[in-house]
Amino acid sequence: MKTVNELVKSVKFTSKNEIESFSPELQLIGIGRSAAVFQPRNTNLALKVFYPLQLPTADIEAEIYKVLGDNPYFPKLHENGPGYILIDLLEGRTFYECLESGVEISTYHIEEVERALTFARSKGLNPSDIHLRNIIITVDGLIKLIDVARFRQTKQCKQWDDLKKAHEKVYSKKWFPKKIPSAIINGVAYLYKKQLLPTNIL
Repeated sequence: MKTVNELVKSVKFTSKNEIESFSPELQLIGIGRSAAVFQPRNTNLALKVFYPLQLPTADIEAEIYKVLGDNPYFPKLHENGPGYILIDLLEGRTFYECLESGVEISTYHIEEVERALTFARSKGLNPSDIHLRNIIITVDGLIKLIDVARFRQTKQCKQWDDLKKAHEKVYSKKWFPKKIPSAIINGVAYLYKKQLLPTNIL
């Protein structure tokens, strides 16, 4: 098997951050705003390869994972280098996928996210950019958070507080459907980002 550096070098992006090619020893498992994520075959690891203009983000995220250390709430950093990080592969569903498929997000899950954020703050970090795609319920029912690159920004992020309020005041009600079409989830997210949701909705 190729080394991690060789696997990283095999990943080629176009000028529009589209994937052009990668080693057959990698399986593509996700594409995000700053990187593509692969599983090196026959491993339980996730290789996050950052787009050319996002290379500094790799170093930032690696340093934050090092600060978090070995803990129950965030994946473990196994290796990092120019433009990549290698972390635990997490099997499960994101909160977004739970809404899509109708898997209930319980009060326990919300409380576990709170514990994870409290842990991060105890390490001197400022958890930010906490959204539906960054929170995973693993196959063991545990909560894991990913994409920590913005955990050192200075501004206060209200995104998680608003999600928590939505869970308490809307989602947790018996009358509220637990399975929601992706078009509606994305539409609400767009309105939220543009600050077009009614101010009294929560």
